[in-house]
Amino acid sequence: MAGWSAVAPGTDLSRHARVLSRVHDAVIAGTPPPVPPRRVVERSWSRVLRLGMDPDRPRARDPLPLEAVEARRRRSALSLVVDELRQVLGSVADASHFLVVVTDADGVVLWREGSAGTRLRADTLGFAEGATWTEAAVGTNAIGTALAEAAPVQLFSAEHFEAAQHPWYCSAAPIHSPVTGELLGVVDVSGPALTLHPAIGALVDTSVRLAESRLWRRHEERLERLRRTADPLLATVRGPLLLVDDDGWVAHRSGVAAGPRVGVPHAGRVMTVAGLGLCTPERFAEGWLVRPRGRREPVRAELDLTGTPVLRVDGGAASWQAALTRRQAEVLVLVARAGPAGLGAAALSRGLFGDDAHVVTARAEVSRLRRVAGGLVLSAPYRLADGVSLTLNGLTRPGGSPAPGLSPGPAPADGGS
Repeated sequence: MAGWSAVAPGTDLSRHARVLSRVHDAVIAGTPPPVPPRRVVERSWSRVLRLGMDPDRPRARDPLPLEAVEARRRRSALSLVVDELRQVLGSVADASHFLVVVTDADGVVLWREGSAGTRLRADTLGFAEGATWTEAAVGTNAIGTALAEAAPVQLFSAEHFEAAQHPWYCSAAPIHSPVTGELLGVVDVSGPALTLHPAIGALVDTSVRLAESRLWRRHEERLERLRRTADPLLATVRGPLLLVDDDGWVAHRSGVAAGPRVGVPHAGRVMTVAGLGLCTPERFAEGWLVRPRGRREPVRAELDLTGTPVLRVDGGAASWQAALTRRQAEVLVLVARAGPAGLGAAALSRGLFGDDAHVVTARAEVSRLRRVAGGLVLSAPYRLADGVSLTLNGLTRPGGSPAPGLSPGPAPADGGS
């Protein structure tokens, strides 16, 4: 069973549901509960209560019209793997009386399957295609809480915030792009609470792994197409170069021992690549040719934290700057502090979130940074590229206080990837 189970094997579900109902009522009333709620539930209830939600008065459900749902389906990368998800989960949904739900990264339900009776019960909750199932919309629920926690979540009975959802269980896990690390959406299995089976969490885990594996295979097929398209050109080009896709994944390398991925190329922006130095990306078919830009020069970068974080890069022959989010700036500060040894994903998770439980999210944050910062940051481990020096400006404010969201302390000790 998945480690995020809401109940232990052999639990008397009816009795456990009654206990959770007393816990829920006590917390809502502000009195000591008979037993404390699980930490993930406590965190979610706190968030929902701060929103001023009432468990006995559900907020109105306003599902998107069908045409808007169809547009989101077309844009979603999950449309490429939804058939595989149906094969794994949908085949047992009718017999097991549960729903299979797939949402996008906004928590909007894009696909829903299951037995007719369970779908009708879900309709009374507004748990239908086009509905938004974030915590802000419907309170504590596995989909919304998985999005808020960036981790798999299973909820049972009165662990849901809204009383109308207490007759249900739900098990949800985020799906990330294996190519970019971006959150694509959530896979959820929901059904009548007293039918929760210990294998449900493992079933959801398996479906997520299958979907991400299938997305990776499609990515490899795209790289192979790019290689075949470029073969005639590559046979005539001399000198070190890389052929990469739009996300910086290397389809072909010549004269350079590059890793599997470099920074994301941008038209008109000089980028740094380990082993090549300053490079100019050139658009080619569905990818980019990346070649050295004349004499190799050191790259000086400055992260300005005196206001909105700004990264300024001076490579001698060219310079550019880009605004960063506060989180991207935090990642860059931690990587810079780590020095040449770099950081593994677990260490970065500790630096960003204080624990090792957000490794996938930490990797996604680096992917987002690399889309802006290009090859300044390398992976495995995360470190500054050779020849790159980074100055931190404004990390501390007058009086020694840290810039908001940025700790002036040392980088966390590495614990591997």
